[in-house]
Amino acid sequence: RRLATLPADTTPPTVLVTGETGTGKGLVARVLHYAGARRDRPFIEVNCAAIPEQLVESELFGHERGAFTDAKTGRPGLFQAADRGTLFLDEVGCLPLAIQVKLLKAIEEKTIRTVGGRTDRQIDVQIVAATNSHLDEMAQTGTFREDLYYRLRVAPLEVPPLRERGDDVVLLAETFLAELVQRYRSPVRRFTAD
Repeated sequence: RRLATLPADTTPPTVLVTGETGTGKGLVARVLHYAGARRDRPFIEVNCAAIPEQLVESELFGHERGAFTDAKTGRPGLFQAADRGTLFLDEVGCLPLAIQVKLLKAIEEKTIRTVGGRTDRQIDVQIVAATNSHLDEMAQTGTFREDLYYRLRVAPLEVPPLRERGDDVVLLAETFLAELVQRYRSPVRRFTAD
């Protein structure tokens, strides 16, 4: 709630959302964006694990015409698409170390450089990253940059698994049941105490 209600003129901190797979880290990222001051700006989600390693830099930072063999035209990256909005980096622990350096620079200096570009471009992007990996352990073993880890976890949020959230299970079950009853035009149904 505190992160979503920061004044519009405040530079939002980077947020690192952690938790097991399926706990709702993406939902937390969307809530932060759509409940916050940037709600009318773009929300760009990227699954870092799903982008082939050789395309990550171009996808995130864009590229100039002729930067590589198939670059017949220039293309803005996801940072530019999210300008003045939110960039949600899901599975950030999967980023290659070389890209982690560029991400760190983007966070620290609020600038990016496209692949093949000669000048830096200013960006205004709120970064929300998520992972189910233990980035602290990865930083200690050298598979994730320690300086980037600390830059990402300025505002850490851990999403506990459902088994640790008490009455949330009942609330979710009742919500899903009500949706199914409405979707299938079924008579109203209720759960028993059991």
